[in-house]
Amino acid sequence: MTTTFPKDFLWGGAVAANQCEGAYLEDDKGLNISDVLPGGSDRFAHIVAEIDEKNYYPSHEAVDFYHHYKEDVKLMAEMGFKCFRTSISWARIFPTGEEIEPNEKGLRFYDELFDECLKYGIEPVITISHYETPLYLAKKYNGWASRKLIPLFEHYCETIFKRYKSKVKYWMTFNEINNTLRLPYLAAAIDIKNKDTSWFGDAFQASHNMFVANAKAVKLCHELMPNARIGCMLSLSNVYPNTCKPEDIFETYNFRRRSLFYSDVMMRGKYPGYSLRMMEEMGVKLDIRKGELELIAKYTNDYLGFSYYRTSNFASNVEMKYNTGGSVGIDNPYLEKSDWGWAIDPIGFRYTCNELYDRYQKPIFIVENGLGTVDTIAADGSIYDLDRMKYLAKHVAALREAIADGCDILGYTWWGPFDIVSAGTGEMKKRYGFIYVDKDNDGNGTLKRRKKASFDYYKKIISTNGADLALPEK
Repeated sequence: MTTTFPKDFLWGGAVAANQCEGAYLEDDKGLNISDVLPGGSDRFAHIVAEIDEKNYYPSHEAVDFYHHYKEDVKLMAEMGFKCFRTSISWARIFPTGEEIEPNEKGLRFYDELFDECLKYGIEPVITISHYETPLYLAKKYNGWASRKLIPLFEHYCETIFKRYKSKVKYWMTFNEINNTLRLPYLAAAIDIKNKDTSWFGDAFQASHNMFVANAKAVKLCHELMPNARIGCMLSLSNVYPNTCKPEDIFETYNFRRRSLFYSDVMMRGKYPGYSLRMMEEMGVKLDIRKGELELIAKYTNDYLGFSYYRTSNFASNVEMKYNTGGSVGIDNPYLEKSDWGWAIDPIGFRYTCNELYDRYQKPIFIVENGLGTVDTIAADGSIYDLDRMKYLAKHVAALREAIADGCDILGYTWWGPFDIVSAGTGEMKKRYGFIYVDKDNDGNGTLKRRKKASFDYYKKIISTNGADLALPEK
């Protein structure tokens, strides 16, 4: 069976403001929760903190997209991008999150960025909150654990919807909202002082507060921009049972539902029964106010955006760990790994697309998929990133199969079309881009952009609408 991608398929790339923009206090921007994460593997140990001048904070300059966006958008246009996913930094618009009047300088930057994209026919796909809750709200209210953030987020949404309603057709509310139960600081700005289960109550209450805020955003979006679409976004790298032992099978299923609980609420409009049992067994009792469940039921999301990087294996007697790529369990001996130990599983990608479309019967949008690896610059200055091209080819082929399976897929945005700071480790060495940015882990470099071999390869994939996946010769 020969399958082609839809004619209007949205090929593109994705980044987050906190990982690329830099200019972390420029033009009256406030601090967000990612601004206080230093580089290094222990960066999540330093949360809800002040800036310590002894530390290096890679996001403060990042790759200086704030000043290089015209160059970067032009390069993405050269690849033929149909869309570009990025986020609006909440603290660039409302520095503390509690201001009544927005910061005009911040609004103007995104006006200019979106105009630059549209000039080349690139649709902005905008995440409203991508690990960028204002730090002030994290410190004052413990982030989304407090209901105080709901009206503040609603005001923020109303501001940007009114400002950009003629420029942005695709929105998403919270990036990887299901990480609230796994990476609660990043996803929900919650301070975890003790590494035990005592914070689960805050995490579930934060989840409910975000569900309410999400529904309010959907309502506002549909009222102010009837032709726009607004999605939710989850981290949905998948998990397999490690054996056919019934306990492993069922506990893997249950483990997966701890993520799908979020999309079940936001796509279907109600708390599923298994989630109520899960909270009861954890001793969690939600503060749900009058009318909130009705609001959640009425204003569900138009599509499901998700990130997929890898799969892992689960066993009922093994403690799962987490990072920004998903859960970390038992190694799968049938899969090769990236330089950072992430399993490479394109069939798992097809499986995940089918799992999600079968479950919701609403459009899905792959808004993060990519390979972080080490790039080697040859003597002539070229970068032949074969591993990245192989990863891309296999995942696009799997995506084509998912479409043949009947999945309604809006688009595919490769994570990091140009090199950015890694969210998980704060590194520049872990590179995703088709465009190399001259910057190292210590902040040294010229920030000069150069094309990798994968630049022309992705350009060919887009120009043939996914038909030609033949790898180039070196």
